[in-house]
Amino acid sequence: MRKKLSAREAARKLIRTPKSEQRDMAIRKAILQIPKGKVATYGQVAAAAGYPLYHRQVVQVLRRSGGKLPWQRVVGASGEIKSPLEAGREQRFRLEMEGVRFRGKRVDMVEHQHVFRTWEF
Repeated sequence: MRKKLSAREAARKLIRTPKSEQRDMAIRKAILQIPKGKVATYGQVAAAAGYPLYHRQVVQVLRRSGGKLPWQRVVGASGEIKSPLEAGREQRFRLEMEGVRFRGKRVDMVEHQHVFRTWEF
């Protein structure tokens, strides 16, 4: 009988998972599906790419993209900007230029959340 993994053990296994170009390509494709004026969370991007527990990998793909992906359209779980300091201000500015409205420090997710249509991938 197989032992059920705790959340912490599962997270450790994910951290040790080797890099996968196929996974990273799926994540990039999901990010490119987010239209101007919309946002998605790291978790939503990972799930849309077919890797629902890989939200941290989404961060890594964005970092390695060198700005070639629309990084500003990916936000934290409740619409919060996770980028620190100047990068966070730039992300907010870019989103506002696309017409995204904020409620305090968070994106108005009711109005601006992108819904992925995974059957179109």
